[in-house]
Amino acid sequence: MQTDLVDYVVSEGVATITLNDPPMNAYTHEMMKDLDAAIVEARFDNEVHVIVLVGHGEKFFCAGANVRMLSEVDTTYKYYFCLHANETISRLEQTPKLVIGALNGHCVGGGLEIALACDLRIARAGAGKIGLPARLVGKSIAIQMMVEGATYELDRALEMGLVNYVWEADDRDAFLARVQEYARQFTPPNKASLAVGRIKRAVQTGAELPLEYGLAFERELQAELFGSADATEGLAAYVGKRKPEFSAR
Repeated sequence: MQTDLVDYVVSEGVATITLNDPPMNAYTHEMMKDLDAAIVEARFDNEVHVIVLVGHGEKFFCAGANVRMLSEVDTTYKYYFCLHANETISRLEQTPKLVIGALNGHCVGGGLEIALACDLRIARAGAGKIGLPARLVGKSIAIQMMVEGATYELDRALEMGLVNYVWEADDRDAFLARVQEYARQFTPPNKASLAVGRIKRAVQTGAELPLEYGLAFERELQAELFGSADATEGLAAYVGKRKPEFSAR
């Protein structure tokens, strides 16, 4: 699948979605529609177990909303543009498959909002800066980031918990290849990707629920997994003292 603004490629269980509007990969409503379509495509594809999200080129993962576009549209358009962007990002966040953000360049404004909807974020060392409020860092630091409008070096972003890893790489392609290799460890037969996806759902949805409802939701997901072939294989492998071979079924 390829559109004008988003590229979608599947290889060895990993769907790579590329935001492709150089040089800044800033998003418009058209890009968000393409991203939304790619997320849905990955959801329905049984051969996709992990999603990697990356920006085109060497300079930017995503610079957020396209400022020129915002300057040319009316208030009503801006409202529905923001609403659809929020819905698209939420769809990514709630998709029961592991999503890895490969931050190949600057990740600022709404670009960091997209990155934060990923489950894991891996940044290329020296590739750019990060800046925007984030739930991950707590209310006080988020307010500080907003009012100061500051951007942060990747080492500081790692300390703050905005990214999970910062990796050295010669260029964007080498970096993306390393992220894809990392992503493949979460695909069958290495990992039970059904369980990985339900772990994500338990955290993303359960964390917003009162404890008793969160535990009930967890039990429903556990019951679903206990009925899977992978659960049977995992138990048999443990008893047999061998490495399991998962099938995502």
